[in-house]
Amino acid sequence: MQERGGRACATAMESGAVVKFGGLSYESSSNVWPGSAEGPAARPRSRWRKRWRTALIVLAVVVITLSAVTARLFIWPDQGMPARVSAIVMLDSPGNSVSAALRLGRQHRAPFLVISQGTYLSSYGCPPPIPRVKLICFNPTPATTQGEAEFVGRLARRYHWHSIAVVTITPQDSRARLRVGRCFPGPVYVVTRPVALASWPYEIAYEWGAMIKALVLQRGC
Repeated sequence: MQERGGRACATAMESGAVVKFGGLSYESSSNVWPGSAEGPAARPRSRWRKRWRTALIVLAVVVITLSAVTARLFIWPDQGMPARVSAIVMLDSPGNSVSAALRLGRQHRAPFLVISQGTYLSSYGCPPPIPRVKLICFNPTPATTQGEAEFVGRLARRYHWHSIAVVTITPQDSRARLRVGRCFPGPVYVVTRPVALASWPYEIAYEWGAMIKALVLQRGC
């Protein structure tokens, strides 16, 4: 008899019914028993899992977007030039871009060849003249890409240039186009030369910092 009563009580407790004992009423609950994985203690863990999942998704989107922008600006930027331009301008850059600039000059792709020698401590001098090409070598002040762009802008106004082809390294392509384009209203083309594979991490990090500086802090010519 007691066994049947106990079973009935357990059944009633599981079903959420009201059970009476000696005139006292007890209402059973259908909630999950303590210790169950679906109880209140599991709710914070579930919320943390959702937050981590959201954070990982956001991080993945940021990494993919940053990688795509990096590739577009610094690794595979727009480059190339038409058959003729008003001037070929070589910017000072790591390594030596003089050979690429001289090759274009000897092909008479422009009547002007402008060579930036960077600072006075640069390791190369002004190259020998090219027949029927006006050669201009200069040390920019300040000795930065902005200083080079300002000088090129003054030359363009003096000689009435209509288009410019800039010679520089591949990672500097987008920033060079931006800087020179602010000081010269005509078309600006860029011809690039590659950099050593080991230099890419440094060059990309440097160009990101320099690009942010050009976009945020130095927005004029």
